[in-house]
Amino acid sequence: MNMCYAPWGVIMSVKSLSIRIDNELLDKIHVVSDYEDRSANGQIIALIKKCVEEYEAKHGKIKL
Repeated sequence: MNMCYAPWGVIMSVKSLSIRIDNELLDKIHVVSDYEDRSANGQIIALIKKCVEEYEAKHGKIKL
């Protein structure tokens, strides 16, 4: 587990996740992330966060 600084200066733990993705979809993610002025990693994180927010809006907050 790596530690890094969040944009607001708080230390947070960061884990890595490896995914398999076909070249065409990866190229498309890069186009979208460039448009959104994010890295591909940042774009994927934003999409995951949106997915979790939509899930929690429908099903309630996820308790960990």
